[in-house]
Amino acid sequence: MTDTAWRAREAAHAERADALTQGHRARAARGEKHPIEDFLFTYYGYSPSLLRRWHPGAGVELEGAAADRERAGWRWYAPSARPGAAPGSLVVDRAAIEREKATLLTGIERILRATAGRAASFGCFGLHEWAMVYRQSEHRHPVPLRLGQAGTDAVVDAHDLKCTHIDAYRFFTDEATPRNRYAPTRETQPDLEQPGCLHANMDVYKWAMKLGPLVPGELLLDAFALARDIRYLDMAASPYDMEPWLDPRDPEPVRIESADGKAEYVRRQRGFAERANALRSRLLETVFDASYGTR
Repeated sequence: MTDTAWRAREAAHAERADALTQGHRARAARGEKHPIEDFLFTYYGYSPSLLRRWHPGAGVELEGAAADRERAGWRWYAPSARPGAAPGSLVVDRAAIEREKATLLTGIERILRATAGRAASFGCFGLHEWAMVYRQSEHRHPVPLRLGQAGTDAVVDAHDLKCTHIDAYRFFTDEATPRNRYAPTRETQPDLEQPGCLHANMDVYKWAMKLGPLVPGELLLDAFALARDIRYLDMAASPYDMEPWLDPRDPEPVRIESADGKAEYVRRQRGFAERANALRSRLLETVFDASYGTR
């Protein structure tokens, strides 16, 4: 890729990343909290500056990039060894990443393929968040419960819990855990992940970030944008009174305790499942199939 072309893509990526994180960065500077969007930076633990870093993906030569002192100092970049490569070209050192991160790459690929190939389930209605406060007087979020504690408990009592995601299930209260149809573990994660799950679909962003420079920056930001959109539904359908923090374009909670609320939740859930599987396909094609195929 020519010097002019890759620098234009890098600049466009930085501009888009800044727009996606503007609100969070401004609030952080003022010391303000946002119980919906902060999750994307505290739970996943990736800073806006890391999200802003553009990579071309594996196999793309960046002409003249060796003269860019910042990029030349980044891990996983190496001079291009291709005969005829332009002097000063850098390329992502895929072989080095595969040697050092073989176990991680294998695990990510397994989860991506298994989730994408499994039928989606749309019957959970976001009750994982309700199970996290079930019959508990102290809660993870300092936000009032929309229906109060008794009302929240009654909703859980009236439904089956069908959570398949370990990183949601592990926050269930002790009273809610035995009510769940499944008992997810880290070992069974590839066997239970399914594309209807909001948290599994948010995690596409996590996998893209963990794959580092193997993932083109545009794909990483698409995954982050999906995670942010899903997070808003996750909290809009939660038992918390989130109205002060919901998107002004869609300020109403999704009242999953009602038939209309369930239908609305499933409608959005299906849309996110489609977007997430499209991103999984792109990750598999870009990172895995282009290199050594299905293992």
